[in-house]
Amino acid sequence: MYKLFGKRLFDIFIVFVAVVCLSPLMIITALLIKIIDPGPIIFKHNRVGNNGELFSFFKFRSMPVTTGNLASDEVGQVKLTWVGKMIRRTNIDELPQLLNILKGDMSIVGPRPPIGSQEELLQARKDNGSLFVRPGLTGLAQVNSFDGMTVSEKAALDGKYVQTITFLNDVKIILNTVLYLFKSPPVY
Repeated sequence: MYKLFGKRLFDIFIVFVAVVCLSPLMIITALLIKIIDPGPIIFKHNRVGNNGELFSFFKFRSMPVTTGNLASDEVGQVKLTWVGKMIRRTNIDELPQLLNILKGDMSIVGPRPPIGSQEELLQARKDNGSLFVRPGLTGLAQVNSFDGMTVSEKAALDGKYVQTITFLNDVKIILNTVLYLFKSPPVY
């Protein structure tokens, strides 16, 4: 029952609470981005979502305007603005994805949405069924050191999550995400 209806209602509830609580931070972040490197505040690009369909994925822009689309494991190869470094370290750059969740493109918890060129990951997710759920803002792989994992390790955790979607598991992943945010940030 949770998979069919409760998960979506939970997502909408969490988004509304988060927007109310985080809107001052989001406004300040948007202003800093605009002042430091004029251009769009939100970085939009295509990601692969539920059932392999593409959707526009939103993030606060952390890189110079001239930077193209990159997979998460290629981020270390580009220069970030000083605001970008700050919002990446604190994961504030992910907050615009609350709109993706509200639109129904994403969920709070699920496999992170890859870019279309990550063919190996997409095939592994297709094979284990994790391509057929809404991608998430956070997920089982993210709370288990996502950036240091191989594609097969990420996909295995994504598949494990899909087999165990429950309200309690989602709450546990959300709480682990909060704890993960207090760990030392990665160096970019």
